[in-house]
Parts: sequence; C-alpha cells; structure tokens
Amino acid sequence: MRYHSTRGGMPPKTFTEILLSGLAPDGGLAVPEAYPQIGAAELTAWRELDYSALAFEVLSRFMDDIPAQDLRQLIDRTYTPKIFGSSEITPVQTLESGLHLLHLSNGPTLAFKDIAMQLLGNLFEYALAKNYEELNILGATSGDTGSSAEYAMRGKRGIRVFMLSPYGKMSRFQTAQMFSLQDENIFNIAIEGVFDDCQDLVKAVSSDHSFKQQYHIGTVNSINWARIAAQIVYYFKAYFAVTRSNDEQVSFSVPSGNFGNICAGHVARMMGLPIRHLILATNENDVLNEFFRSGLYRPRTAGETRHTSSPSMDISKASNFERFIYDLTGRDAMRVRELWQSVDQGGAFDLFGSKLWAQTKDFGILSGTSNHAERISTIREIYRKYNVLVDTHTADGLKVGMELRGDDAHLICVETALPAKFSESIHEAVGFEPTRPVGYEDLEALPQRFERMPVDVSRVKQFITEHSN
Repeated sequence: MRYHSTRGGMPPKTFTEILLSGLAPDGGLAVPEAYPQIGAAELTAWRELDYSALAFEVLSRFMDDIPAQDLRQLIDRTYTPKIFGSSEITPVQTLESGLHLLHLSNGPTLAFKDIAMQLLGNLFEYALAKNYEELNILGATSGDTGSSAEYAMRGKRGIRVFMLSPYGKMSRFQTAQMFSLQDENIFNIAIEGVFDDCQDLVKAVSSDHSFKQQYHIGTVNSINWARIAAQIVYYFKAYFAVTRSNDEQVSFSVPSGNFGNICAGHVARMMGLPIRHLILATNENDVLNEFFRSGLYRPRTAGETRHTSSPSMDISKASNFERFIYDLTGRDAMRVRELWQSVDQGGAFDLFGSKLWAQTKDFGILSGTSNHAERISTIREIYRKYNVLVDTHTADGLKVGMELRGDDAHLICVETALPAKFSESIHEAVGFEPTRPVGYEDLEALPQRFERMPVDVSRVKQFITEHSN
C-alpha cells in the first residue's frame, strides 16, 4: 500500500513514512492509493473474530510495511480488557429494537479518541525505536484529542507532546484531565483563541518544512491517517454486533466536528461494509451540515465560532473533510488543490448545482444539527426512556440520528464520551451529576501545569525549541 497527498504534491510513500510526518509537504492529507475491497467471503469470516483479530485484518491492509507478527503484537498490546474495560473493547448496547448505542468511551480518558490514540502511541514508539529517532508531537484539541494523546504518549521513549487547546473553552473535567499531567514529556499550551486557531497554528508549524525537519515534528490530530485507519475497525465490529447476515444494511449516526470519526465510517463504506447512511450530526457550529444541505463549504472565523455545551465539536474548519472531497472529485488532486486554495485564504467554495454536488448523494451521507436545548432534552429523554445517561455530543448524534433514520432497520448511534466529562450539562438535564469512574473523583482539584499563549506561531515555535533539548 502506498499513500498520496490529496493535493497531488507528494511522491508515493509507505505507511510508516506517513505515520510520523503529519501533513503532506504540499499541505494536503495522506490518503491510501486505493481502498481495500472487502467481499462477502471476508465479511463472513470476519464476523466471528474478536476485536484484536478484526483490527489486524483491517489494519494489515493499510499498514503492510510493518511485519505481520509485529503488527499483531502492537494490536494485542493495545486492545486489552485492562485498558478498555472489557474484551469487547467497543460494546454495542441495544436501546430498543433497531436502535443501538456503540460504546467507544471505555478507554483511559473516557472518550472515543482512545481507540485510535492508544494504538498510535504504540505505533510511534515502534517506528521510532526502529530508527533510533525522537519525535516532537504537535497537536490541537477541542477537548478530547489532547487528553487521549497525552495519556497514550506519557512516558513513551523518544516522544514529547506539545498540545494546543483553546483557553477557557473546554469543560472543567477536560481541562483538568490534560493540565494535571505532570509527566516531563507532556507540554500543554493554552491558546487565547478557539480550536480553529489552535489547528491553524499546528498547520502553520507543519508547513515550515525546515523547522519541521529540524525538530522532528509529527501530529496526532486526525489529519494523521493512522487515526482514521484505527477507527475503521469499530464500524465493522458494530455492524457484526447488530446483524446476522451480510445482506443487512445499517446506518450510523456520528457526532462530528473535524470530520474524522465519520471519515472512518465513509472509508468503511467505500471498502464494502453494508452501510446505508452515515448521518452526520453537528452542534451550533454547523459548517458541515451547511455543506451537506446546500453545497456551500464556508469555514467560520474565530469570532463566528460558538462556545457550546458539546465543546469537542466547536470546530468551524473541518480538516478531514478534504479527504471526503478528494473521493468526491474522483481523486482529482488538482481540483482539490483549487478548492482548498480558496479555503486556505479564508474563503469558501460552493458546489451547489454542479456535477460534484449531484454525486454527493452517492456517498450516503445525511446531516442535521442540534442546539443546547435539544441536547439537554435528548439526554433527559434517553435517561427517562432507557435509564441510560449519555454525554452532550452523543446526545447531538442521537437527536439527529433519530430524526433522519427513516425506515432504517438498524440505527447505530456512536457514543463519543462518558457523561462524567460534562457533569454541568448532565445535571441540568436530569438533576444529578453522573458517577465518575474510580480515580477521577477529585480531578479538578489536582495541581495544573500549562503555558498560556496568544495566537502566535513564532511563540509556539520558540516554546518547542526551548523544550526540545
């Protein structure tokens, strides 16, 4: 398997080469040269596999430059009951006939990002040890990526993590989960702006090729293909959990801000998984919903980005959306480059009425949006009806999914975090605070360690330079 850039300016590379590099040199995202096709016989064989074995079958098709024995060991070390609470790793709960909840938040940081990030930590350490190298990971988070990355990378040999987050824009739990870490290889930088400012800073540093090479800069955001690849696995696992035959179709409802989680579902569908619809749910920051409803992709400014009660989706510039548009154009890198030239200059593009717009329906993506009152109402109703507590982002997915499911025989709603991370909103919805897992009782009271910084790429570079020796 070789990888190309969505913008066409990168020579073919192996998985290990793109693993450590983040953005492609031309500013695009790494994508596989083709999606592996999974036929009926393979689906039947995979149906009986446990999570680790299924992960190997999926990931070995994308990571074929890693010897099979080594990849199996990395996967087996990652997906264990000790780390994820049960041997199922991503259990599916049936709320009622045809309505299911895919639990992805049983990892160390109580968010779905752990599924990919725990593997990424082991992959990084493996690849670096092979070449006796070091890596400075630069990331941006709107809430959950940061803690998942830091918990996956803490204490890893040869790795430092520099994580940018929007100052004062995450929940108190999310903030404390990151800032209370005292590991010497973890550095938290609180940016005086919104998530998109943090993401832009990461891209700006990554685009400085001499700096990137000198300081060995890599990324853990979902612009890293390994994150997407790891998330593909649980779409297959969930499909097998709710169906008896490969003739059945399912739909997934996915809360989405950066288009990473749903991008993995899109790839699974392109590989041949019988997905009828991928239902994309946004919060008040509805740039993705606007595109799938109107054809207009118009990233918002920092001033237009709203701070909501589902803060991990407070994103107005969806990085992984470029991968979808690459597929939509028939993998026309020149066309993608033209479209993103406008986006990168603060503009937009409008596909309405074009041949491309007509083709979007072929990808099975529906979209809708949710606001604070609706997510609070959904949390309350799901608890009343099923005695199940969900977090605010999952509530967005449930609200939109149930609204758009139509006559789908199976709707799988993707859970993204445990409610304990958003206790203020849960209390507003049901009148009490959710139970916290053991070890998290007094998280906010722990000492916090972070650096506050303006939106200034030179300051970020200076900080990395000072702490890379």
